[in-house]
Amino acid sequence: MFNDASTPLSLLQTRRSGKPRDMGAPGPSRDQLMEMIAIAARTPDHGKLAPWRFVIVPADARDAFAAGLTRALRAERPGASDKEIAAVVDDFAYQAPALVVVLSAPVEQAKIPLWEQQLSAGAAAMNLLHAAHAMGFVGGWLTGWAAYSDQVRDLFGTAPQRIAGFVFIGSPTRELEERPRPELSEIVHLWNPLG
Repeated sequence: MFNDASTPLSLLQTRRSGKPRDMGAPGPSRDQLMEMIAIAARTPDHGKLAPWRFVIVPADARDAFAAGLTRALRAERPGASDKEIAAVVDDFAYQAPALVVVLSAPVEQAKIPLWEQQLSAGAAAMNLLHAAHAMGFVGGWLTGWAAYSDQVRDLFGTAPQRIAGFVFIGSPTRELEERPRPELSEIVHLWNPLG
């Protein structure tokens, strides 16, 4: 069983993202979404800077989001055909009932290193997924070309902000499937100060 919310530990042990293209209704209500974001904002944050922002893209703004993606894609790939653009934009913009854009929003004049602020934004996005799963939904964190496009970023924020990810939330329309996980022996090492 994935996303077993019976205990905090079981949720962490069984956490599994969903594919946004495989998400449908019901999605979270506005109040549930705000609760998820409040949980995500409880992320480790050296210096109490809140170096992240959350932008909700409501269902009635998905057409405007798709139009913004189209403009950005046409500017970045002038030779792309209408069919190529539609495949990228339509498949992305209309996935899942809920969409939250998570921005890394570093405080430039702070004494806290930029890297720590960026890590905190990533942790906030992960906590948003944890909150979605704990509340009985499924979430998926996507990046792709849109996350690295300044024009797409400008739909939601301004430099030096960057898109940490697009977090789609809904209910699974297909069974979640396990993905390969690394063997602990490949990723865990015991430090030996003597060599």
